[in-house]
Amino acid sequence: MKKVLFVCVENSARSQMAEAFFNSVAKTARAESAGTKPAARVNPMAVKVMEELGIDISAARPKMLTLEMLKTADRVITMGCISGELCPASLVPTEDWGIEDPAGKSIEKFREVRDLIRERVERLINEMEGQSK
Repeated sequence: MKKVLFVCVENSARSQMAEAFFNSVAKTARAESAGTKPAARVNPMAVKVMEELGIDISAARPKMLTLEMLKTADRVITMGCISGELCPASLVPTEDWGIEDPAGKSIEKFREVRDLIRERVERLINEMEGQSK
């Protein structure tokens, strides 16, 4: 089974939402997420906006990105590497989605980011599952 790894700095919002969307839809692949400087917990606003769509990420925990995660992933997608020293892009082939970090912003911004992530994840799944047929 193919594996996608979603990475952002804190693994507290964008990458957690991407992982949850991916795993709720994909049939032939799985996703995990991690961060280069994981937060203590998933951002409550991310939990709230995902809950609005019936996806519960309240039990998710930010995880530290490991070399093993990078080695075992078929695709690595960063959510918007801003800080070069924190970005894993130099370690493996990486696709960056350039999605703005909604931390500290309004619920509307979290919804905007969530919807953008859902759209990108759905395209990724269609692409990956189209290739696996």
